[in-house]
Amino acid sequence: MHWEERESVRKQIEVAQEFGGRVTRAVGGVPTAFLAEWGSGAPVIAVLGEYDGLASLSQKADSVVCEPDPANTSGNGAGCGHNLLGAGSLLAAVAVAQQLKSSGASGTVRYYGCPAEEAAAGKTYMVAGGAFDGVDAAVTWHPADVMSTDQWLSLAYTQAYFRFRGLAAHAGGMPHLGRSALDAAELMNIGVNFLREHMEDAERIHYAFTDAGGVSANVVQPTAELYYIVRSPTVAKMRTLYERVVAIAHGAAMMSGTTVEIEFDGACAEMLPNRTLEERLHANVCELGGVPFDEDDQAYGQRMAVTLPDGAASAVRRRLGLSADDPRALFDGIPTLVDPAHRFQLTGSTDVGDVSWIVPTVQIVGSTMAIGTPAHSWQLVAQGKSRVAHKGMIHAAKAMAATALDLLTDPELLAAAQREFHAVIAETPYDKPIPEGIIPPPLRPGYRPN
Repeated sequence: MHWEERESVRKQIEVAQEFGGRVTRAVGGVPTAFLAEWGSGAPVIAVLGEYDGLASLSQKADSVVCEPDPANTSGNGAGCGHNLLGAGSLLAAVAVAQQLKSSGASGTVRYYGCPAEEAAAGKTYMVAGGAFDGVDAAVTWHPADVMSTDQWLSLAYTQAYFRFRGLAAHAGGMPHLGRSALDAAELMNIGVNFLREHMEDAERIHYAFTDAGGVSANVVQPTAELYYIVRSPTVAKMRTLYERVVAIAHGAAMMSGTTVEIEFDGACAEMLPNRTLEERLHANVCELGGVPFDEDDQAYGQRMAVTLPDGAASAVRRRLGLSADDPRALFDGIPTLVDPAHRFQLTGSTDVGDVSWIVPTVQIVGSTMAIGTPAHSWQLVAQGKSRVAHKGMIHAAKAMAATALDLLTDPELLAAAQREFHAVIAETPYDKPIPEGIIPPPLRPGYRPN
């Protein structure tokens, strides 16, 4: 779970130290973040990894039906492939370190273990804490059902708790004495639902009840808590949309005679692409070829594909240029590097965005699952330990390692990437999505994992 990745951190540190990594714990002031580094001197190239999971996504590996893993006592699951993300990035960093050592070249490679990407944006807090100071460029990846070497655009987001407080009373005998916090929460949701008609197409708002006030219908509920996520294409737009949500919360409190307390939880910026690095990454992938899935792998993919929701794969297959009669369930091709003016717009978010606004950053999306597999689904968890996932992870690690080595050994490449980066930053500086003075959630008094 988010901010609770102590076992993952322990295992990753063990591997990094086994291969000679010098480890710094709690980097950037975040308890479950760390870095391992090899080599010395400039340049300093970062490889970013993640390892958090998602609640309520326990799933038996390789099963073609939704069934929790009986050996999983936490109930959590790697529903976005972060088990692969962390392992693959660490593999890439170790490979680069060994090449540096054998060649005697100067330079430093750092592996950053980053927590809580799925909640409150661990990297954003790491950026605020100076974890990436001295880094010249960064490389990372994300597991998916396709491969991409150009950066998909992401949304900036913020998330917060809205805690309503009212007055308990006998719902049947003395309802006039009560002030329902549950009513306030429902009014807030209704208000936000009306807001959805009046926001940009790419913007998203999500919520969860974390406290519905109790289980007795005969008590006017004195407490209720909502957890909201607000997304928009830029930090500035996100901030504007979030303030509209906050206004609705205050209005709901006024209408219900309750009070509302708002606790900011976390936020992240949108991605800043770097075309110079994308082109070098793409060249490396072209040299590597596609992921070497064989007939058995494709048969495995077909077994998983039949479990997917109707229509889940069709849009992805069209985007990949796969015909309706193409039998492949796993994408093993080489992606086209698209025109920057036509980048794919995700309506999700990643805290890699904040790193991309402080150092030139490139990210490969790697093929590790059946085409059309939805993120945050039991099908993704089921495929996460498969041979297919392992092949895709190793392929992505090779591409990352090759690109990181290019940055370490080709001064012109690094200089060009930094020129492009600084030209953008000069016009549009990093807009920090976290207010000044906000500390990481696990360091706050009374913190409880969400």
